[in-house]
Amino acid sequence: MNRSYLQAVHTILGYKNGLVCGCLVYFSVFKTGVVYTITSSISMRAIRQSNCYHEEGHDAACEFDDKYYMLLFGVIQIFTSQIPNIFHTKWLSIISAIMSFTYSFIGMGLGLAQTIGKGKIEGSISGISTTNPTQKIWLSAQALGDIAFSYTFSLILLEIQSTLKSPPSQKVTMKKASTIAVFTTTIFYLCCGASGYAAFGDLTPGNLLTGFGFYEPYWLVDFGNACIALHLVGGYQIYSQTLFAIVERWYAEKFPESTFAKDTRSMKVSLLPEFRLNPLRLCFRTAYVVLTVAVGMLFPYFNEVVAFAGSVIFWPLTNYFPVEMYFVQKKVVPWSGKWIVLRIYTIFCLFVIIFTLAGSIEGLIAKRFA
Repeated sequence: MNRSYLQAVHTILGYKNGLVCGCLVYFSVFKTGVVYTITSSISMRAIRQSNCYHEEGHDAACEFDDKYYMLLFGVIQIFTSQIPNIFHTKWLSIISAIMSFTYSFIGMGLGLAQTIGKGKIEGSISGISTTNPTQKIWLSAQALGDIAFSYTFSLILLEIQSTLKSPPSQKVTMKKASTIAVFTTTIFYLCCGASGYAAFGDLTPGNLLTGFGFYEPYWLVDFGNACIALHLVGGYQIYSQTLFAIVERWYAEKFPESTFAKDTRSMKVSLLPEFRLNPLRLCFRTAYVVLTVAVGMLFPYFNEVVAFAGSVIFWPLTNYFPVEMYFVQKKVVPWSGKWIVLRIYTIFCLFVIIFTLAGSIEGLIAKRFA
C-alpha cells in the first residue's frame, strides 16, 4: 500500500518521475504555507480595520501594514510546529472544518443581505469591466488559477486514506469522501462568488470579508475573519507536517549517529503539558516558518499569489501523474479509446494551466512594480 502521494508516484512510475514529483510536492507544500501566511495576516489586519471603521466612520484612513500580522502568524506557527503529532489530532480537523463552514456562511449571508438591501443585482454576465481586451484576458487567467488552487488536495489524499479503518475498504470510503468534499467545495465557492458579485459587481473584493465591501455588522465581520485566521493556523500545520516528517526522516536515515537528530529534551512552560524538544525539529521547522513568512512579506498579493500557486501545481499533481499512474495500474493499451480520451484531457488541461500561469505572472509583475 502506498501511504503517500510521493510514494505512489515513485512506486508506480519509477525513480525519475518520483524525483520530479518530489520537487513539485515540496514546492506545493511550501507555497501553501506562503498563501496561508498572506491570507491569515490579511484577516487579522481586517479585524483591526473593521473596528477602526466602526469607531471612526467608513471614510476614515484605517490602513494598516500586513507585515506585522505575518510576523505574528509566524510566531504562532513556530510554537505549533513543535507540538508532537499535531497532524494526527482529530480536534484539529474538526475545528478547521467548523471554521471553514462558519466563515463561508457569513460571507454568503452578508452578500445576499447586501443584494436584497439594494434591491438589485450588480454586475453582468460579461464579468468585470476592463479598459481593454488584454486586461480582461489576464484577469480571466488569474481567476482560473485561483480556482485551480482550490483543488490541490491530491497531495494529502493517500495519507488520509492510510489512516482509515476497514471495512468498508479504504478505497471505497475515500472515493465517497472525496466526491462529497469536491461537490461541497464547489457549491460553497460558487455561492460565495455569486453572492459577492451580485452584491458589489465590478467592485467585488478578492476576499469578501477583508476587502471591506461589508462594514456592518462589524462584530460579524470580525468573527468571520477570526474563523479564517484560526482555520489557517491549523491548515498550515496539516500541510507542513507532511514536509517536516519527510525531511526529518531523511536526515535521521542519512545520519543515523547524529545527536542533532536523536537528542531530545523535556520542556515545561507554565500550565502547559510537558513536551519534548529535538534540535533538528526546532531548527528546521523554525527556519521553514521564517522562510514562508519572508516570501509572504515579499509578495503580499492575495489573488495573484493564489493564482500563481494554483497554476504551477495543479496540472502535474492533479492531472498528469494521476492519469499516468492509472495507465500503468489498469494496463491501458496505448491508442485505445480510453487512452486517447485521457491524453486529450491532460493536454487540454496543460494548455489551460499555461494560460493561467502567464496571467498570474503578469499580475505579480504588475503589482510588484506598480
